[in-house]
Formats: sequence, structure tokens, C-alpha cells
Amino acid sequence: MTSTTDSTVHVRYLVDDVRAAVDFYTTHLGFTPNTTYLPAFADVLRGNLRLLLSGPASSAGRAMPDGRRPQPGGWNRIHLLVDDIDAEVARLRAAGVSFRSDVITGPGGRQIVLDDPAGNPVELFQPAGG
Repeated sequence: MTSTTDSTVHVRYLVDDVRAAVDFYTTHLGFTPNTTYLPAFADVLRGNLRLLLSGPASSAGRAMPDGRRPQPGGWNRIHLLVDDIDAEVARLRAAGVSFRSDVITGPGGRQIVLDDPAGNPVELFQPAGG
């Protein structure tokens, strides 16, 4: 187990195409590549977030004992803070990124959910007052 003093947060996403996922996160969302073992696995970094991108050929993509196979998607998501959500949404829409929702406003701020190339959700969030 990693030391409790490790300030890096590790999140695993299952993806259909590891190269497409790396390109998406580095091109559109400000991540930098870390390690790459195509076609099975790569990880990218943004601040203290390490996003593990596991393809079908990775150990994380192997079938479970009951035969179920892990797959991308769902609604659990990484949450990325932005300073200007409207500008980010306009930039990403112009780049052809697919969104699941419109920008909504709540008591803590404004948010929108977009999909990576494998259908994994990513939330952009602008805190209230920001």
C-alpha cells in the first residue's frame, strides 16, 4: 500500500483505445504523459492527479471470475476545476468534444459533464464566486 504521505491521487479509467485516451487528456484537458505501454496501458498527470488509462489488453481489463468484463463509462468521474467554465466549454465544443450535459448551476458553482473517447465522464467545475 502507498504511504499515507503520498499526495498523488490515483484514478483508473478503463478505455477502449489507450492512445486515443492519452491524446484526448493531453490535448484537451492539460494532462502530461507519464508512462506508456501501448496498447495496454498509459498514465497521464495533472497536478497531483495520476490518471491510469487501462485498455482491454491490460490486467485491469481482464474478465472477472464470473465472466463479466470491466468496461468504460458509468457516472463516477474525475472532477477538474476551471476558472471560466463558459470559455472551457466553448474551446472544447470547437474541438469536437462530446458533452453529456449542459452547464448547470448549483449552490457550490457551475458544472458540466463531458465524455472522453471511451465514454468515461469528466466533470468541469467552476466554484461559485470564481
